[in-house]
Amino acid sequence: MNKNNMSLFENALGELDENSWLDSLEKLIPSIHEVDKVPTQIWFRFYPLSLHRYLQKSEDLEATLHGFAMQGDYSLLDQIDSSHSFLYGHRYWKDIKHAIVKRAESFEGDSFDFDSEVKTLAKSVANALNQDESLLTGITLVGLMTLVQVGLENFENAKGELTKPSGLLKKSPDAIVKERQKEDKQGLFGFLKTIDKEFHVTWDESNPTAKFKAIYDEEIATAAARDQSQNWLEKDERCGEGVIPVECRAAACGTCWVGVVSGAEKLSDVQKMERKQMKIFGYRQGEESKPFMRLACQAQAEGSVSVVIPPWNGVFGKKVYGNVEKITLEPATTSAAKLREAIDEVTGSDKN
Repeated sequence: MNKNNMSLFENALGELDENSWLDSLEKLIPSIHEVDKVPTQIWFRFYPLSLHRYLQKSEDLEATLHGFAMQGDYSLLDQIDSSHSFLYGHRYWKDIKHAIVKRAESFEGDSFDFDSEVKTLAKSVANALNQDESLLTGITLVGLMTLVQVGLENFENAKGELTKPSGLLKKSPDAIVKERQKEDKQGLFGFLKTIDKEFHVTWDESNPTAKFKAIYDEEIATAAARDQSQNWLEKDERCGEGVIPVECRAAACGTCWVGVVSGAEKLSDVQKMERKQMKIFGYRQGEESKPFMRLACQAQAEGSVSVVIPPWNGVFGKKVYGNVEKITLEPATTSAAKLREAIDEVTGSDKN
């Protein structure tokens, strides 16, 4: 094993900032199969490089996390093999991980074209498995970013354990894409209904029962709270009402952010408050009217959608990305007090 070469590879990847990674991701999106196009982009918003590097440089990590009102498991180090289980390409993780380590061992640092590295790695594994290269490109990007955030030693030593495909993710890529586009039947006179139309929100595609109903124009977080089939709080201390963590219902805490795997076009347009708040929280939403990153307390259902719930939330936009303007926030509940204080600090009293 050539440790020197491996360090060279890690250093080459480390030269890229978050914007460079997202630029490359944007260029490579056409090379990713439809089944993983959006999930790959969501994953990169769930684990932002800029936040990771900011926390790495913190002299007092505990104080920084407190200031960011961080809740849940934000670190990739604890989720090397599992963070990407919502991607179809997750089933190839062990092979991709092995290929990345091998590439690191052989890398001599002569020249480094990141996009070419991704394509070459994806193609080599695809050929070895007799699979379409487009199914490997997304998980290859995820693998390389994981290496950057956890370090080569931790990356190499991870077991490479897989979550066995189940539920919808057990089907073929094309079948998954087709299934995601299906809409709930509304009965014989469904075309006459408006406000009482019912849709479903899937929150875990690997579990056939991981769904709850939403009526037309209802916020996703509100719909989630009606499902009391499980003790959600026992599963996640952030989930006081339903499977989606929520505190305030007024876009004032950021607890309920979700990635929209499919059906973003079936949600209401982003309004001014949600757009500004997402920037404060640090969740890179984009400028589209119906983006794939949303606050569940603001996104209203106009059809069936599939979402993935991040394992953490926080308020880090100003410190990590800068240029966050001060705004007047909607009132938050008492349970959201800590989050409200963190937001007030970065938008008001914090002058740094």
